[in-house]
Amino acid sequence: MQAPLENILVLGAGKIGSTIADMLAELHGVSVTLADVQPPPADSDPQINRLPLDVQSDGALAAALQQHRIVINALPFFCTARVATAAALHGVHYFDLTEDVAATRAIRALAPHAKAVLMPQCGLAPGLIGMLGEHLAEQFDELHDLQLRVGALTRHATNALRYHFTWSIDGLINEYCNPCDAIVNGQAVQLQPLEGLESWSLDGQVFEAFNTSGGLGTLCETLKGRVRNLSYKTLRHPGHRDAMQLLLHGLRLIERRDLLRQVLEGAVPHSRDDVVVIAAAAAGLQGGRLEQETRTTRIHGTALRGRQRTAIELSTAAGVLGAVELFATGQLPQHGFVRQEQCTLSALLATRAGHYFEGLRDHAKDGSGTVPASPAIHTHVPQY
Repeated sequence: MQAPLENILVLGAGKIGSTIADMLAELHGVSVTLADVQPPPADSDPQINRLPLDVQSDGALAAALQQHRIVINALPFFCTARVATAAALHGVHYFDLTEDVAATRAIRALAPHAKAVLMPQCGLAPGLIGMLGEHLAEQFDELHDLQLRVGALTRHATNALRYHFTWSIDGLINEYCNPCDAIVNGQAVQLQPLEGLESWSLDGQVFEAFNTSGGLGTLCETLKGRVRNLSYKTLRHPGHRDAMQLLLHGLRLIERRDLLRQVLEGAVPHSRDDVVVIAAAAAGLQGGRLEQETRTTRIHGTALRGRQRTAIELSTAAGVLGAVELFATGQLPQHGFVRQEQCTLSALLATRAGHYFEGLRDHAKDGSGTVPASPAIHTHVPQY
């Protein structure tokens, strides 16, 4: 590596942040500072330095940043702009996982004068899915349609919502309530969340998909003028969308998000028995003939450094650490704003964390097998 992956600060010692720290220690053999307002009790792990830190304190945040070269922000989206601003001020390279469009806009405003990298949206969606979308787009002489779908799902959703929490409640509410970027007939538009309901059948299992906010990151901007229609939707077990539509619009809890959070937190269990489903389909002209390219994969939880980690924890951590490694090896810009799709899919797969996404490899072109079968797509409700 041109610059070793060391002297890294991870903010947020929750499920994702602690997985990022463990993955750094496991794959790169480095010590990591894991900071939180209430970090877990210190154990005998010599590679994880636990630091009590309240990021709402300007002085404490500045002091922590000044001791590190890279910061990975795994805090809730409402802390994003504050941390990114401080990182830019102190010249610390900044990476995060946010799906929040407003926070990303604030980070971009910092970029023209930044001496360090500012790279938000580096997790799964946004993040890996943008790299996959750009990769598929490059396969076509003329790209007509690009459909990107991701689901973080419990394997046994038995309640009325057909859903258990596998990640942030705040993040879920954010993506279910905010406008959704898309490209329709060549024009950048915003669609309503929970709309565009359709059915996807993957390997005989049926999922529903609907619009959610933030998953595309900057991909609409990157592909504008290159694609006719581009959409991102979240995959869920059938019936979930109608139940959420009742809560958000029938009961008007979209206007009372604090109450919505209380309702969901009190009624929907958390589960660690999860699977991440990734599905993408692109159609357009290749050599003058209409063709379709697809990628589908499922990611399951497994042990990491003696701790069982869920699929969403591993895939999110692998997405951001792949980007950090590509930066450290000089394969990404070294200052200013960086889009997630500036990481090529092939480069990400070649990183130490890339094996988590091995199912997305183009096996037909690398000679190691065949491309996974195309998913059957049935649109129940017109998207546009």
